[in-house]
Amino acid sequence: MRKHITGFSNPTVKYLRSLRDKKHRRRAGQLLVEGLRLLEDARSSGRVPQMLVMAEGREHDLLTRLEADVMAAGGEVIATTPDILSKITGKDNAQSVAGVFDEWDTSLAVLDRETAPIWLVAQALRDPGNLGTMLRTCDAVGAGGLILIDDCADPFSAEAVRASMGALFTVGLAQARWDEFLPWLRAGDGQLVAASLRDAVPYRGADYRAPCFILVGNESQGLPEDYEAACDLRVTMPMKGRADSLNAAVAGAVLAYEVLAAIDARR
Repeated sequence: MRKHITGFSNPTVKYLRSLRDKKHRRRAGQLLVEGLRLLEDARSSGRVPQMLVMAEGREHDLLTRLEADVMAAGGEVIATTPDILSKITGKDNAQSVAGVFDEWDTSLAVLDRETAPIWLVAQALRDPGNLGTMLRTCDAVGAGGLILIDDCADPFSAEAVRASMGALFTVGLAQARWDEFLPWLRAGDGQLVAASLRDAVPYRGADYRAPCFILVGNESQGLPEDYEAACDLRVTMPMKGRADSLNAAVAGAVLAYEVLAAIDARR
């Protein structure tokens, strides 16, 4: 059964709006996801929203199935006006549907390094667009997931979720400090490879080994020197123009495809 909301001052509307703010989102342990495509990606990967908010009068086969799954899981379905939905999402041209999900466990313990030959690791990545792009890269190359090290952008922010194009729901995600990550990595198989300029070899033809953990650093500062020193391999990509470096997410993608080709060639 649908619940109808017609007033901007409704407590549920206020709560949903609050999820746009990192502080409130973390306190609630929930995130707001807008758009049928993202919600369908979540549903197909086994994640169903706790609450579904729809603009009245909008119909779609996927939306009908999503609504049925939410109800079957004991979730709440709310119908409201397009104006109120815009108020909730903060967008003038809000899409016809949004969903509220519980945030999930992002500890290193949830990862199984044996499930994939490639993993991406980002240290102090601050741009949510870059974070989302790296999640998309993980999905594209069949990586096990993205590991966020130290103080990174919030992967559950609206900007990162949109930039991931649904990959937030399809690949693994973990968050840890460096002094947690390195012992976890060394406790099992895993080659740590950094995109670097310090004592680096050309990225083409380097000796990559699975499972390979590709480490990129902060957009402006790069990786701390001691982090690079802890890597098994440091590689560099040629810069033939005036720029001295690639965007962090782009560098991760270029390197991921090179590692993928090298590992596939050994199979």
